[in-house]
Amino acid sequence: MKISSVLLLLAGVLAGGATSYGWFAHQSASTTTESQPAERKILYYRNPMGQPDTSPVPKKDSMGMDYIPVYADEVNAQPKERKILYYRNPMGQPDTSPVPKKDSMGMDYIPVYADDAPAEKGLVKIDAVRRQNLGVTSVAVQTAQLARQIKAVGMFAVDERRQYTVTSKLDGWVEKLYVNATGQMVKAGQPLFELYSPELIVAQQEYRIARQFKPNGSADAGLGSAALTRLRYWDIPEGAIRRLAEGGDVKRTLPLTAPTNGIVLSKNITQGMRFGAGEALYQIVDLSRIWLLVEVFEQDLAAVKVEQDVQVKVNAYPAETFTGKITFVYPTMNAETRTVQVRIELDNQQGKLKPGMYAEARLQVPVGSDKQLVIPESALIDSGQRQVVLIDKGEGQYVPRNVQVLARGEVRQGERQIAVAGVSAGEKVVTQANFLIDSESNLQAAFSSMGGQ
Repeated sequence: MKISSVLLLLAGVLAGGATSYGWFAHQSASTTTESQPAERKILYYRNPMGQPDTSPVPKKDSMGMDYIPVYADEVNAQPKERKILYYRNPMGQPDTSPVPKKDSMGMDYIPVYADDAPAEKGLVKIDAVRRQNLGVTSVAVQTAQLARQIKAVGMFAVDERRQYTVTSKLDGWVEKLYVNATGQMVKAGQPLFELYSPELIVAQQEYRIARQFKPNGSADAGLGSAALTRLRYWDIPEGAIRRLAEGGDVKRTLPLTAPTNGIVLSKNITQGMRFGAGEALYQIVDLSRIWLLVEVFEQDLAAVKVEQDVQVKVNAYPAETFTGKITFVYPTMNAETRTVQVRIELDNQQGKLKPGMYAEARLQVPVGSDKQLVIPESALIDSGQRQVVLIDKGEGQYVPRNVQVLARGEVRQGERQIAVAGVSAGEKVVTQANFLIDSESNLQAAFSSMGGQ
């Protein structure tokens, strides 16, 4: 009886413990479930390098990096201050401006915000780290005058207007030779040689006798007049004639002098030789100014104008640049070379430039107007079928745009520039576009959306 009672009591305790354990377990599970946070909702997965492509499911990019999840609570976060991308024309024209401005009618351009601007076709996004690694640079479109350089080669020649031939107007002999070498420098009025001529002696004697019989100075008739005329025709200096008129002695010889400063280009005279009237005895040339005769190709001829300045380089002085001016464009063309000869005049006071030297002339000529929109030549992407530039929209956003090349040239020497239509002054274009190779898929998509390729 007692044993039975004990067993019944033990069974009741065990049943009550089991019931309590189940209640506590249920309460613990409920508490754990209620304290666990709700699961975050993933909207999509974005490219880890900042590219515009997304994915609805987890994936990896071409470099093996995992796409980054974008959660709903991040998208629905408090909006930031609206950012102005650019200002558009109030009349719907295609031109835009990076800063506030007015149109020709005085109407304000309308701001376009980042959150309501339509996505541009071909937009490429690159994060700051990658832009820095690639060395992406941009420059603003500017208004400038382009110029191009015309090069022409030629040879120096003597200035024909500064070339003189020394002759005698009467027969005679070389009594004494002063200038006796080709290439010798002479000064204007310097004696070249002493001329002996019997005709000269007779003419002096006749004039002297005539003056002696007319002390009042009248020698306008007869023998004296004829003698005076011959002396003047022979270019006898007036000083020598006055000396005779004043009773001076008859000179046996007469010095012939240099007509200009210069060098003796040729000498056809020797000591003691006999020569005839009109025979060329010396060629003297003044090289203080010199000609450069260059050949300009037919396609460049329209840009060549008289009075234009020209830069000249010669092999003898590679570190120096000489400046000249175009003075004449010859009226005929060489049918074989299709070139026209152009004459350039240069100062040559130092005598560095020699007739017969080869030289290269460089002429800067304007291209188009001074109101052209120009960009560096490196900014142009020429596929052969279209010409494109990448517009820098800021914050790593780049949009390809078709342009038309109007002219090519330079703004400053050595900086190749092109004038284009299709951009606006102040817009930025990318000049280091090598990142397009790494972004091939985006670039192909951009070009395809622009031209339907």
